[in-house]
Amino acid sequence: MIDQIIQLLYSALFFITPLLMTKSTSELFEFNKMLFIYGSTVLVAFFWITKMVINKKIILKKTPLDIPIVIFFLSQLISTVTSLDIHTSFFGYYGRFNGGLLSTTCYVLLYYGLVSNIVNVEKLLKTILASSLLVILWAIPGHFGRDLTCLLFAGKFNNSCWDNTTLAFRPELRAFSTLGQPNWLGAYLASVFFIGIYFMVKNIINVETRHASSLRNQILISIYLFLNFSMILMSRSRSAIGAVVVGLMLFVAYYSYFIKTNFKKILLILLLVTIIPVFLFKTGENKIDKILNFEFSILNSKKKPLIPNSLVSNPSSSVTESFDIRKIVWEGAWKLALKYPLFGTGVETFAYSYGFVRPVAHNLTSEWDYVYNKAHNEYFNYLATAGFVGLGAYLLLIFNFLIFPACRQAGIFNQILKFKFLNIEKSLKNEKFKMKNEESKFERKILTLLLTIAYITILITNFFGFSTTTIQLFFFLIPAFIFSIDPNRLVPNSLVPSRLTNIQKFLIFLLLSSSIYLLFSISVYYLADVNYSYGLKYSKVNDQQKAAGYFEKALKMRQEPVYMDRFSSSLAYLSALANIQKQTELAKQMANLSDTYNRKTIKDYPKNVFYWKTRAKNMYYFYLVTGNENELLQGINALKTARNLYPTDPKIPYSMALYYSTLYDLSKDQLEKDSLMKSSLEEIDKSISLKSNYREAYLFKGQLLKKYGQIEESKKVFKYMLKNFDTKDAEVLKELDK
Repeated sequence: MIDQIIQLLYSALFFITPLLMTKSTSELFEFNKMLFIYGSTVLVAFFWITKMVINKKIILKKTPLDIPIVIFFLSQLISTVTSLDIHTSFFGYYGRFNGGLLSTTCYVLLYYGLVSNIVNVEKLLKTILASSLLVILWAIPGHFGRDLTCLLFAGKFNNSCWDNTTLAFRPELRAFSTLGQPNWLGAYLASVFFIGIYFMVKNIINVETRHASSLRNQILISIYLFLNFSMILMSRSRSAIGAVVVGLMLFVAYYSYFIKTNFKKILLILLLVTIIPVFLFKTGENKIDKILNFEFSILNSKKKPLIPNSLVSNPSSSVTESFDIRKIVWEGAWKLALKYPLFGTGVETFAYSYGFVRPVAHNLTSEWDYVYNKAHNEYFNYLATAGFVGLGAYLLLIFNFLIFPACRQAGIFNQILKFKFLNIEKSLKNEKFKMKNEESKFERKILTLLLTIAYITILITNFFGFSTTTIQLFFFLIPAFIFSIDPNRLVPNSLVPSRLTNIQKFLIFLLLSSSIYLLFSISVYYLADVNYSYGLKYSKVNDQQKAAGYFEKALKMRQEPVYMDRFSSSLAYLSALANIQKQTELAKQMANLSDTYNRKTIKDYPKNVFYWKTRAKNMYYFYLVTGNENELLQGINALKTARNLYPTDPKIPYSMALYYSTLYDLSKDQLEKDSLMKSSLEEIDKSISLKSNYREAYLFKGQLLKKYGQIEESKKVFKYMLKNFDTKDAEVLKELDK
């Protein structure tokens, strides 16, 4: 019974995780998937340990990856303990969570839970295919302007609910379905594509050995492969397309050399399910698609492509090529590794630490003010956040799987795979059992080969991106699949004793109580985030009254630093508003409470620049409440601390120039005013030097010069803006008219 429950839990894990998303949380996709993985891990662990209690023995299967997993986990643990933000390193970057020590613990538990219990791997693989098919079908309408997620969440059967300022959320250009981003969808489907190939090969062989139902299955799986690769093309994920191409080359080369059985038929199907989609949906690469368009125009010269390729690959001349941005981020990750060589800055702290060494070149990209919580390369990410030790442990884990157990399991260069099924067919009548045994052995070999290739696709897509929840599940559990299909492995069945002892009953009660508590904690975390999400929505429309209420509710459920920071910011704004409304005492109370939360966050996480920026902003509001210039000086000090952390952030000197300008207006001493004027101009020049195309900084510089009576100099700045940014900039033209 317990084994069936564990099988069901793993099936639910692989089926539901890729599909799970809600509109109520602060992050629609990854947050919900991660919480579901937490819950699934708790349940798997409960039934697994209960099975041990009932059997009165430890049920833990040894695998070839035991030592690498221990080394990897220890590296993550040490990196967490020495982290610049232990909370983030343990739970993961807020909203995503995947990659934190807690998530890694879950993946390791799920790995051992699978290999140590009786689990039907083939059923799990069919579940994965079924789930991926739903993911594909969900994305198809969005490609044609009718997104199902918009219909579900916004009640609009179009694509209007997504942010059209970025290609990542334009499903008509780049599909992302229920995974959240195009590259995440592509990476997921690329790995599942090779699971589909396994069933295709299996059905072809079964047809040859006269399994009647296999012909229908062969047709269905071929259709699936066609849809899968078509959706990869619709995602425009170059890393996923490249991973599939590399994987197919490996499979075809190995199969044609070592196996050969039905090779021509398999090759023909693979060519059909990949080449036809390329002609229909293109690749997103200009050089390739120009050739395809030329060839296709011979057949239909009047037909226009559904999506202009120029729009897909380069929607705007102001949008920086994604690979160019990645190279800059990788440079920063390398600098971080040199600065923190052993265990890095701490697991999942890239969002906070990248700014320590961020190249100035990043300021000239279209994503200059984005928060990069990952290095957009899994290997550089481990290098920066877990150091050379962490990266080495990660590579050791990969190496051990690919080189040793995978090769041994797959029997690479083993001539056993050279047998022919057609020869076996001749002796069918007398050797039915032998044939079945050989067929089973063949299927295991093919499955191991294709699972290994699926794993390799993850390594490829991770090089140009990073792991998400679904991909990380595959990263840890594909090896578990391979070790679980070993026919010689011994896993004890769960016993059902006639009577449990009192100690067993007590242990099961403790397990049940602990599991219920953990599941309750996960539910509370979810509800806290729902309130936090509502707070963010009201904060965006500047309804800070309601926002603060929801942030406070979230904080009462869970003492999360991110909640404190947002609550502090809302309270600071409300304190200034209350002061304007002559509610002096209320204003002071709000200001004090805001300051308390802000001080706590910067005390606990002094290297988190976002909390220092919040402090600088809060101090301006506090000044409006108290009228004390010291609040502004504290704001400047907070910005100086922020600059020490993030020396290349152009927004910091911009804000400092604003503060100095405000102090200039308040000062009555001429010498002090001259000093403040000089400081404000120096800071705005620093901002411009860090980002030479910073329109707002140029505009503010012109306004400062005009305020300080340097009219001709201000005109030069405004004319420069018209010449180099926008000749029809209404705001600049208005400044010149004045």
